[in-house]
Amino acid sequence: MRSFGKAGLAVGTALLLAACSGGGGGGTRSASTGTATGLTVPQATPTPTPYGPVLSASIDPLNAALGQVSGAKNLADLGTVLTTVSTSAQTAAESLGKADQPAAVSKEETVLVLALKLLAKDATTVRGDIKSHGVCALDSAEAELGASQGLAEVSAALSKMAEAGYSTTFAVPQLPKQQSRSLDNGTMVSKGKLRGEGVFKVDNGTKKDAVVSLVLNGKAVHSVFVAKGQKASVEGVEDGTYDVYVSEGADWDSEAKAFTQSCAFTKFEDNFPYETGSTSTSWEITLQPVADGNAKTNDVDPNSFPQP
Repeated sequence: MRSFGKAGLAVGTALLLAACSGGGGGGTRSASTGTATGLTVPQATPTPTPYGPVLSASIDPLNAALGQVSGAKNLADLGTVLTTVSTSAQTAAESLGKADQPAAVSKEETVLVLALKLLAKDATTVRGDIKSHGVCALDSAEAELGASQGLAEVSAALSKMAEAGYSTTFAVPQLPKQQSRSLDNGTMVSKGKLRGEGVFKVDNGTKKDAVVSLVLNGKAVHSVFVAKGQKASVEGVEDGTYDVYVSEGADWDSEAKAFTQSCAFTKFEDNFPYETGSTSTSWEITLQPVADGNAKTNDVDPNSFPQP
């Protein structure tokens, strides 16, 4: 403020002196000074960023994340990759939602943003299914992602963008298809000598297939496949005191000897003794809850479950 006041006084003095010197000179100088202080400098209009690079910058990280899916070596690796996929898809949706898109692709971008949000949700769902054993094998988890609606809709939306002249590097990874494999009811998944006199019966009244194992000293000696809603038995069980473990689920992988979907792992609290000559050489269990049932089961960590 002090600087401005001094400048004002100096100009006023100059004007008075000019007037005393007479004539039009003072008037001319006064007009010139006023014109100089009234000039306005025009501001440059910023050039908008072309839409193509904005679209690519949003989609490229998602494409890179999806490219890592097939490289996952186990479910833990895949869970980490799925987190990146979800984050990348959500970030892309937010970025494009704020972008200035050409009118020609306005509708297509709206569809793309919604598809990206759905893909982010789908990837999170698959990760949750891994944690809850909804999928319990790498191929099965990859297949769930490959079948996701969000992935299909993002691909379709970007194809529309490409038709309008805005291409990206996006590519849907090659992922396995979901399977539904099973065995004939009563198939022995693992089979000991079966030279004893014991009989073991299983009633599977649940809606899942099951593999029931007689385990001796931590090792599965006899394991039988019992289809959902079916009964099966093992005859010739040798003498010994067995623990009974049950694996339930869908899509039995015979090579891995495990279900790949909807997995559950339990163990009966009581053990099952077999002794030649005893009246207790035959045991029967039901996998579904029954009235007045006298057996309890506990959940088992899959990593400590005796493999058939």
